Amino acid sequence: MKKLFFLLVLMGALFANAQNMNIVSYNIRLNTPSDGINAWPNRVEMVTGLLLFHEADIFGLQEAMYGQITDIAGKMPEFSWIGVGRDDGKTAGEFCPVFYNNQKFKLLESGSFWLSETPEKPGLGWDAACNRVCTWAKFKTKKGGKTFLVMNTHFDHMGKVAREKSAELILQKMKEIVKKQEMPVFLTGDFNLTPESKPIELIKQSLNDSREVSLLPPYGPTGTFNAFDHNHPLDDRIDYIFVNRKPQVLKYGVLTDARENRYPSDHLPVFIEVTF
Repeated sequence: MKKLFFLLVLMGALFANAQNMNIVSYNIRLNTPSDGINAWPNRVEMVTGLLLFHEADIFGLQEAMYGQITDIAGKMPEFSWIGVGRDDGKTAGEFCPVFYNNQKFKLLESGSFWLSETPEKPGLGWDAACNRVCTWAKFKTKKGGKTFLVMNTHFDHMGKVAREKSAELILQKMKEIVKKQEMPVFLTGDFNLTPESKPIELIKQSLNDSREVSLLPPYGPTGTFNAFDHNHPLDDRIDYIFVNRKPQVLKYGVLTDARENRYPSDHLPVFIEVTF
């Protein structure tokens, strides 16, 4: 307890004048009526309430359909978003949108690419079962003028080759976007992979797993998939936020917020607080 107390005091002293930011990665489960009580209309208030309560500044979503995105945007007017549907590059299919607080951040550049051999256009990659996309955005903080990059994605759930190649492609694109600029980089997403897998190890050759570098001990369960079931073992960690060495991760948590014994999604959101 004393060690934790002194760590908190040290953090307060070190970062009193620094700029902190909360980032969330969240698979919100697509809108499908077959989910019954857990269908999207019964969850939208829970999802937006969670994001607002935990004061997310930037959040990357996965499995978000266009209607879900507009629902969230309508309930969170201080946020803007970027992203495209994975099936046509417009509004069809699931998105991996990046939402950002437009009162705090200015969007400098943004784009999308597909996790495939032809990343510039929609299409299946390698042995993937579904089209997969990555959304990226470069921001500048309105206070302090700090520039940073956010990338958000959702790896295939079936293709072994696709997941390995997707990791390689994202790291390649990250270098192309950043060029030789020195800036914090954040990679959020549902990777459909556990930590010991080869693609995750590949990503960790260039980026840190935020859970492993958090100053405070990780908060909440290890796993991030709950299947809408409070009795489901929370062992499978497949959702991540990776960071480069520029930001300091102050806190990491997997949030188990629920209402009336129901989760807002079949995944748990990953939350980090960082400072520049």
